[in-house]
Amino acid sequence: MSQTTDGRPVRVLLADDQPLVRAALRMVITDTPDLVVAGEAANGAEAVRLVGETGADVVVMDLRMPGTDGIEATRIITEGPTGAHVVVLTTFDDDDHVYAALHAGASGFLVKDMALDDILAAVRVVASGDALIAPSVTRRLIKEFTDRPRTAPAAPRRRAEGITDREREVLTLVGRGLSNTEIAGALHISIATAKTYVTRLLSKLNARDRVQLVIIAYEAGLVSAA
Repeated sequence: MSQTTDGRPVRVLLADDQPLVRAALRMVITDTPDLVVAGEAANGAEAVRLVGETGADVVVMDLRMPGTDGIEATRIITEGPTGAHVVVLTTFDDDDHVYAALHAGASGFLVKDMALDDILAAVRVVASGDALIAPSVTRRLIKEFTDRPRTAPAAPRRRAEGITDREREVLTLVGRGLSNTEIAGALHISIATAKTYVTRLLSKLNARDRVQLVIIAYEAGLVSAA
C-alpha cells in the first residue's frame, strides 16, 4: 500500500491525449484503494493547470500531445511549487524525447505496453519520493541516446565535481543502474551507508532524484552504453 504522509491515498493526474489510455488507467486506479485519480488532461497545458488545482502528487505524463508537449509540461511542473512528481508514459522504442524529459525533471518513465499493475507499482515508487530507475531501463536509456542523434535540445552538460573518490565510485554504480543493496555489495559497505552516499550525491550535485544522478554519471563519462 502507498499513502502520503498524512495517510490519504496518492492523487494521480493522468495526462494523455488518447482517451482510451486515460480510461484504462482510470479504471484500474479506481479499483486501487491507495491511489485515486485527481484529474485528467488531454495536453500539457491542461496538466500544468490541473496539478495546481487538484494538488496531484504524481502526474503520469505522455510526451507527444498537442500544444504544450509533455517535456515542457514536465519542466513547468517540476520547477513549480506543487512538489508533484512526474512519470513519463511513452512508446520508448520510437520516442527521441525521453532523455529531454528526464532532464526536465521527470522521476522516471514507463512504457505503454507495460502491464497496468506494473504501471501502478511505478506510480507508488515515485510517490514515495524515489525514482523509477531499474538497471535494465538504465542500460537501455543510455544505449538509446548514445546510438542516435538527439532531436530535442540538449541541456547544459554537468560535471561530477566537488565529490570524493568514494562518492564518485557510488555515482558510477548508480549510473550503471545498481540499487542501494547492489552498491553496498559491490563496495563492501552497509546498505545504510550506500543510502547515505546517494543522499550526499543528490545534495552535492543538486540532483532532483536518482534519475538525474544517472544522467550526470553518463554526461561526466563515468558510464557508457557498453
